[in-house]
Amino acid sequence: DQFIVSARKKWGQTPNLVLLLPHGYEGQGPEHSSARLERFLQLAADDNIRVANCTTAAQYFHLLRRQALLLSSDPRPLVIMTPKSLLRHPRAGSSLSDLAEGRFQRVIDDQAARARADEITRLVLCSGKVYIDLISAPGYEEATSVAVARVEELYSFPADELREVIGGYPNLREVVWLQEEPQNMGAWTYMEPRLRALLDPSIELCYIGRPPSASPSEGSLALHTVEQARILQEALHGVLEPAGSGK
Repeated sequence: DQFIVSARKKWGQTPNLVLLLPHGYEGQGPEHSSARLERFLQLAADDNIRVANCTTAAQYFHLLRRQALLLSSDPRPLVIMTPKSLLRHPRAGSSLSDLAEGRFQRVIDDQAARARADEITRLVLCSGKVYIDLISAPGYEEATSVAVARVEELYSFPADELREVIGGYPNLREVVWLQEEPQNMGAWTYMEPRLRALLDPSIELCYIGRPPSASPSEGSLALHTVEQARILQEALHGVLEPAGSGK
């Protein structure tokens, strides 16, 4: 509170620390799953920090390049969620051209779904490792009415980019926020009011993830596997309840 998120507001300082925090639900138990993303998002205001949860090596590389580029014009602490399972995951890899010619994208649309935009009725928004799990899940290729977009930077909130993605699907009926964390953790409580402000009243906003919990995750690998499979299948095929129905 004193030296990272409040330094500019309270002391007139401009910290630019980069925090790499292990975060990802990989079945290793409550002490090895969460970097408490929700707490950083709760403290985010007045353009005091940046919070990101990347899905590819190129995104991570360009995020760090952008952080260095902004040191003189807009220095801020950068908080990055870093799941261990993506370190060598083939779906998180990037080509040399992506590294050499690309740039950091705050939101990444589903290019395959964009080609059939008129067929899309559900847009799944997610961030970080759960995206890789989702596109690797059984039945992903068959879910032709579903588009999956990634929110790579959570704060500052990418309103313009999300508005453009949502507007690209003319027959959209529901937007889903998908996360691995329990409903009272992760990015949901931060994203919900902001997404509602972007959506037309005719589009339903739904939550998919673990139910509210006092513990960050299950203590059993078997239970973790079952619950992870449930939320992935629900994102692709399940019948949803409107957001706000959790207890």
